Amino acid sequence: MTPAKVLIADDSLTIRAVVRADLENEGYQISEAHDGVTTVRQCEEDPPDVVLLDVEMPGLDGYQVLAKLKGTPGLKDIPIVFLTSRSDMDDVVAALRGGAHDYLKKPFQTPELLARVASALHVKRLQDELRLRNVELDRQSRTDPLTGLYNRRHLDEQLVRVHSDAVRHDERLSLLLLDVDHFKRINDTFGHPSGDEVLRTLATRLRGQLRAGDIAGRWGGEEFLIILPRTDHDEGCSLAERVRSVCSADPIVADGREITVTVSGGLVTGPGDSATAVVQLADDCLYEAKMSGRDKIASRVS
Repeated sequence: MTPAKVLIADDSLTIRAVVRADLENEGYQISEAHDGVTTVRQCEEDPPDVVLLDVEMPGLDGYQVLAKLKGTPGLKDIPIVFLTSRSDMDDVVAALRGGAHDYLKKPFQTPELLARVASALHVKRLQDELRLRNVELDRQSRTDPLTGLYNRRHLDEQLVRVHSDAVRHDERLSLLLLDVDHFKRINDTFGHPSGDEVLRTLATRLRGQLRAGDIAGRWGGEEFLIILPRTDHDEGCSLAERVRSVCSADPIVADGREITVTVSGGLVTGPGDSATAVVQLADDCLYEAKMSGRDKIASRVS
C-alpha cells in the first residue's frame, strides 16, 4: 500500500523537524513548506493526502492558504489540520468555518498528533471512495449494458450540447443514424441471444471507426447514433460509408453459427434548426436508405 502523503506547512524549522520525525516513524511520506505561497504551489503540483497547516506564516497566512485550497476544485477535499499556538476560540471557529478538518494546539503530544492525522486520512479515504463510486454510478447511468456504448440519455444530453456549440461557433455538425437490416428476422431465426451478440459485435466494429471527439451510442433497439462534431458533409459521408462497410464486412458468429449482417444509415449535416430536427432528418434519410434496398447510406444537408 502506498504511504499516505502529509504536507507540513510551518515557518518553524524546529516544528517541521519534530512533526516530520513523528510521522515518518509511522510510515507517512512527508513533504515540507515554510510559507503560504509554497504550500499552495506544492499542493497544486503534488496534492498531499493531509496538510498540517500553521496559521502564522509569511506570504500567505494559514487562513488565506485554507481559502485558496478550498476554492480550488482539485484540492478542496484535502483535509486541513491547523497546527498552531493560537488557542483563542475565535481562531478555532474561524478555521473550522473556513473548511478545516481539525485544529491542534501547540504544544501537542505525539499520540494526539498521530490520532488527528489518522482521523483526517480516514475522512479523506472515505471521500475518495465515495467520489469513485459516484463516478462509476454516473458511468453506468450513461452506458448501454448490452453494447457498452453510451445510452439514449447520454446521447440526448450530448446532442443538445454539441448542437448548441455548432450554432454558437458557426461550425458544421453531422449525425449518423444506423439500423441493423432485418434484425427481427435475425432474432426469429437465430434467437434473441444471438441477436444480442450481433448488437455487441456491431458496437465493437463501430467503435473501432470513431475519431477523437465522435460520440456513439445505442439509440434504441437495433439503432445506433453517432454524433460527429465539426464534421462537414463529405467527411460525414466518408465515415458513414466506412462504418457501413466495416459492420457488414464479415459474418458475425453467434452460438457457433455465422450470421450475415448489413446496416443502413441516414446521415445529416447541419446544425439545422434544432437537435431534435437534425435527428428527425437523419431518421428520414435512414428510411430512404431502407426503401432503396438497404445496406447503404442516404444523406442530406440541412
